Amino acid sequence: MSEPEHIDRILRSWPYEPGQVLARQAKGDDGRPVLQMRLEMGLLQMEVEGRPDGERPAGKDTYYDYLVDLVARDKNNYQFSQENCFEADREFVQFYHRRVCWLALKQFDRAVADADHTLALMDLTTAHAPDQDWALSHEQYRPFVIFHRIQAAALAHIDSNENAQGAVEEIDAGLQQLQELFDKWETDEPFEDNELVRRLHELRKSLSDYYSIEPTLSEQLANAVAAEEYERAARIRDEMRRRGETAS
Repeated sequence: MSEPEHIDRILRSWPYEPGQVLARQAKGDDGRPVLQMRLEMGLLQMEVEGRPDGERPAGKDTYYDYLVDLVARDKNNYQFSQENCFEADREFVQFYHRRVCWLALKQFDRAVADADHTLALMDLTTAHAPDQDWALSHEQYRPFVIFHRIQAAALAHIDSNENAQGAVEEIDAGLQQLQELFDKWETDEPFEDNELVRRLHELRKSLSDYYSIEPTLSEQLANAVAAEEYERAARIRDEMRRRGETAS
């Protein structure tokens, strides 16, 4: 008896929920792990290693790896062709889908790895883009990818060993990275008003409150200055100098 050519049973047993990232891990016919994402009119099935579609461009693990070789052979002077741009766009989309699935499944280390791949591909495409408009079509999403990475890296600390301090430090480092990016772009929007920044501050506060994390010396200094407690501020500055820290 031949296998059915439809997926009615799967769709009925896994209803779509608007506004939700619906993801699950399953097994292929050969027993390998696969990742599935429910869509409004079907589903995506992705590989968990290498490229999500399982392809090996020119024998490489990803198209990014293939592009790195092209650029190296041309001594970094290579400019992407139309085909390069098309294939890079495909890979951006594939890694986005898998990244949001890993986040939904709380597979934070895997989400970090996929975010790093996207950021590396973004660096490469920006450096070798045939025109600025194509480069900007990806660069506009850099803060969003960084946001995902910060979230995942912070929550990985909690998930692995409840290292809340490490999680907060990841958020602080990520916020600094975003601040530098916003300064570089010279955006009109105030940094603290950005939605992604606000959400990271909310995550930081919730972690700090739940795990009773003491404020950093930099935060203590800011609070002391705001309260006009200048003697305490001076003591905190001395302690920061002793530790080799600077006020943020």
